[in-house]
Amino acid sequence: MRVALFATCVNDAVYPSTAIATVRVLERLGVEVDFPAAQTCCGQPQFNTGYRRETEPLVRRTARAFEGYEYVVTPSGSCVAMVRDNYPRIGARAAAEGRGRALADAASSLVPRTYELTEFLVDVLGVTDVGAYFPHRVTYHPSCHGLRMLGLGDRPRRLLAAVRGLELIDLPGAEECCGFGGTFAVKNPDVSAAMGADKVRNALSTGAQVLCGADNSCLMHIGGMLRRQDAPQRALHLAEILASTEEEPLA
Repeated sequence: MRVALFATCVNDAVYPSTAIATVRVLERLGVEVDFPAAQTCCGQPQFNTGYRRETEPLVRRTARAFEGYEYVVTPSGSCVAMVRDNYPRIGARAAAEGRGRALADAASSLVPRTYELTEFLVDVLGVTDVGAYFPHRVTYHPSCHGLRMLGLGDRPRRLLAAVRGLELIDLPGAEECCGFGGTFAVKNPDVSAAMGADKVRNALSTGAQVLCGADNSCLMHIGGMLRRQDAPQRALHLAEILASTEEEPLA
């Protein structure tokens, strides 16, 4: 099986280790992974800030970048949600404005082929045990896009539960938003910080060594607050835990 890795701009610019870990996990399971160099931002920041027309070139570019691949896999629920939920809306609006169906057709081609990493592993490959080893206490934060828009459900937790050596601890208030919300954190910094403080307090109450998530945007927000408090807990993407093995442990 051959798939395309959609690294996302956040991972490419700030968390390349997550994209590398995703490739390691997929290749361990016998999947051939390509990285189409033409990929760039999915357009979520622009769209969420109200710049719909400025998002359209990114919809076209993303669709072209991943042409010809049966599966497009990304370690980011928010970017998958952007493709699945908002690309069709953008295409439909362009068609309704009399600008043709090209954008709608591009969106409809990409949507069914785009998968968040955990749903690809569980639903497409049919695995929960990926051969990982991570001997630490871990608590899991389900990001809003994965939880509410993609309906990832227990897929991430099932993958974590199968990791040898890992002790999975429930997170109080797990389904509460961490407060990042992309441009929400910029427009409403005080509210965002208060929500983040609640999430950090709950995470620290678990006694876990690691706060795990499947979206680095949320982990950037929570992890930044943990570092500023010099807290004895680190934020880590689920892909990096799944990539860790006894032979090649995560540093």
